[in-house]
Amino acid sequence: EREVCLSFYLFMLLRSSYCRAFVQYQVRKVNTMAASYGTSVDGEPDTLEYRVHFTQDGKKISPFHDVPLYADQAKGIYNMIVEIPRGTRAKLEIDTKGCLNPIKQDTKKGKLRYVQYGDGYMWNYGAIPQTWEDPNHTDESTGAKGDNDPLDACEIGSAVGKTGEIKQVKVLGTYAMIDEGECDWKHIVIDVNDPLAADINDIDDVEKVMPGKLAQTFEWLRDYKVPDGKPQNTFGLENKPQNAKFAKQIVAETHAAWQKLVDGKTDSDLAITRGPQ
Repeated sequence: EREVCLSFYLFMLLRSSYCRAFVQYQVRKVNTMAASYGTSVDGEPDTLEYRVHFTQDGKKISPFHDVPLYADQAKGIYNMIVEIPRGTRAKLEIDTKGCLNPIKQDTKKGKLRYVQYGDGYMWNYGAIPQTWEDPNHTDESTGAKGDNDPLDACEIGSAVGKTGEIKQVKVLGTYAMIDEGECDWKHIVIDVNDPLAADINDIDDVEKVMPGKLAQTFEWLRDYKVPDGKPQNTFGLENKPQNAKFAKQIVAETHAAWQKLVDGKTDSDLAITRGPQ
C-alpha cells in the first residue's frame, strides 16, 4: 500500500510540474507573439524628418502591407495601427508612397500639419492594415470614389495609445465621411482589452454604454477642418453611423481592393514594398 501511495504521489508531482512548465511555455509563447512587432524611430517628433518604422523579429516591415488584417479571424478581431494618440494634434499618418510605409507627419506647402479643433483627436486614430479605398472604384452606397488610403479607425477605448502601437480591436460601425468629394470611411472600433469591450459589440451598444460618444464623434469629424477656414465635411447615408455588419463588409471590400493592389491588378501610385516574407 505504501508503494502504491508513493507511486501516486510521484505521478501527481510530475503532472503538476508538467502543467506548470506547459503554462509557462504558453505564457512565453503568447508574450513572444505580442512582442514580435516593434518600432524604430528616425528624427524628432514635430520635424520633417520624423519617421516611425515598423519591425517584426528585428526586420523592417510595412504596417500597410505586412501587418495582417486580422488578429484573430475566427473571433472577428482586427488589427489597428495607431497613428495619432488621443489628445494630440500632430497629423501623423502612414506614408503610403514611401518605402516600407513608415509613419510620418503630414505636410501642406512644406509645413507640418496640426489639427486645431477642440482638444486634438478625441480617440486613438489610425488605420486598418491590408485595406485600401480604391480611387478607381465608386462606392455604391455613397456614390463617391475611394481616397487612396487604408481604412481609417477611431478607437474609443480608455487607454491612450502610442504612435506605432498595434491594437487588437472589434469593429463596431462606421461613418461615411465625404472628404473633398472622396469617400473616407471612419470606422468606429474598440480595443478588445478595454474594460468596456465585453459590453460593446455593435454601434447601438456604443450609445448605451458610452452615451454621447457617437454625437461627439460626428461633430468632431464634421467640424475639425473649420478652424483652418475650410467648410464642414459632409456625410453619406443620411449622416448616420452604420452598424458592425455593414462596417465589416466595407473592411472585406477594401481588403479585396488591397489584394488587387499588391497583386498589381490595378493602377496605383502607392509604394508596394514589403518586408521579408
